[in-house]
This record gives sequence, C-alpha cells and structure tokens, in this order.
Amino acid sequence: MEVTFPVSGVVTDLWLPPLVALAVSYVASMGGISGAVLLLPYQMSVLGFVSPAVSPTNLVFNIVAIPSGVWRYVREGRMVWPLAWIIAAGSLPGVVLGGIVRLGLLHALRPFQGFVGCVLLVVGGRLLLDVATGRRAKSANEPVPSQGTGTGQRVVVRELSWQRLSYEYSGETHSCAPVWVVAMSLAVGIIGGIYGVGGGAIIAPLLITTWRLPVHTVAGPTLFGTLLTSAAGVAFYEIAARFLPAMAVAPDLLLGSLLGLGGAVGMYLGARTQRLVPALWLKLVLGAVVVWLAVRYLGSFVGWPRA
Repeated sequence: MEVTFPVSGVVTDLWLPPLVALAVSYVASMGGISGAVLLLPYQMSVLGFVSPAVSPTNLVFNIVAIPSGVWRYVREGRMVWPLAWIIAAGSLPGVVLGGIVRLGLLHALRPFQGFVGCVLLVVGGRLLLDVATGRRAKSANEPVPSQGTGTGQRVVVRELSWQRLSYEYSGETHSCAPVWVVAMSLAVGIIGGIYGVGGGAIIAPLLITTWRLPVHTVAGPTLFGTLLTSAAGVAFYEIAARFLPAMAVAPDLLLGSLLGLGGAVGMYLGARTQRLVPALWLKLVLGAVVVWLAVRYLGSFVGWPRA
C-alpha cells in the first residue's frame, strides 16, 4: 500500500525505502563505500525527492544506521578517541559551512545535480582505481584477524599534541598530524554538508593513504565523526527551515529513519559476508554503476539530451 510522506511529498510503499537501503548498504559496505552516497541518487531520481531537504534527510540515514557500528569498535578497543575528536573538530564546522553553500548557491536542482555528479565521479573513480591497481578491498567493517589476547588488538595512545598523535595497535606504532587532519576534515565536512553524507567514506581513504594508518583503527573514528557531523547537519537544516519558510529545507525524519533502519541491517549483513565475495569484482561493478550515475547527473547539469 502506497503512503505519502508529508514532509518530502514522496509517494511510495512504506516497506520499499528500508528494503532498498538494505540492499544498497549491503553491497556498498562490502565495496568499502557508504550506502548514503548511493541513497541520495535513489531519493532524487527514483522517489522524485529533489528539494534541498533531501540532503539532511540523507544525513538522518547516518544517524540511524551508524551507532551500532560505532559501538562495535568501542567494544573491541579499536576506537582511537583522540583521532575521533580531531576529525569532529574539523567536520562539525565544515558541515555547517556546507549547509550554507547548499542553501545559498546550490539550492536549485541543476547546479546540485552537477555537484552530485562530481562527488559520484570521485567515488566511482576511486573504486575503479582500486581495481586497476589490483589492491585487495578492505571494508571498514572487516573483522580484525585473531592475534591472541592482551593489548595487541587494542589501541593505546602514546602521544597527543597539535603536532602529533601517536598510538600503538597490534604491536606497531602509528602517527598522524592533527592540524592537517582537522583541515582535511573541514574540507570533507563541507562536501558532506552539501551532499548529505557524513564524509567518513572520504576521510578514511585519505587517512590510510596519507599517513598509512591501519584501516581497523581508522574506521571507528571516521564513523564517530560521521555520526556527529550528520547530527549537526540535521540540526542546522532544522534551524534553517525556520528562517526559510518558502524553501523546503527541513529533513523528512520518517523517510530518513526508514532508510537508516534498512541501512543498519544491510551494513551488518555486509560485514558478515564480505569475505565470501570477490572484492575486486565487487568494486568493478560498484565503480561502473557509480560512474554511470555520475555521467547521468553531469549530463543533466550541462543539458545533454537523454537517449
């Protein structure tokens, strides 16, 4: 039975959004990307939700879907709390700036389609680059190999200052520069505030490639940062809606929550079965789909005729 979501005006079966989110998050999580990246095109192109409110609605997905993942890393001792707060220090003001840009410069459909196309092109390009270089896909949800008991599997912070964060994990010492992480997180937060993603899928690869931090210690802090950023983004759009009554700005909390519930189940199942799926083939298919979507949105932006 079809229902009408009163905030967004979307008309669809109540069971369909969580089912789609489950399927998208299941496949996306195994390929190492956030389901939220693909759920925004689903809302725009399939559900017809094209107002600025689609961005904060996509952030609601993160608020519902992420907490279980954060708890997992805390429980396993893999949460690098200083890194989590450093990421949040940059991404929180970034998402507010991103929201201002979204409502000021990218509130119209066509320029926002161009922005979405650029983000999708970067994400899809990274997936295809992984395939081209033959790197083994490592999902942020992949469990840590068993190495016995003790502190070897748990994070131990050794040094913390604005110049250097150093911690020990699995018998090795890793470090990064907090000032640069804040700057990086600020830039990613702006992108996340515009698009409607927390930015973890962008920050994590940068931390891994720039400072060679192990994926098992990066996933938790980036998820935590994404959760805080998403909550701040939703709050910003809710407040902005009070000052912009003529513009559809407030998130559709019901639609976003349904997507988040499906996403939580999908990410859990993806983490459980990731090892059974050929990673490079999965990235190839995902990358091709994301690049195809990017071309479609960029085509709409420049006014290409549809076939």
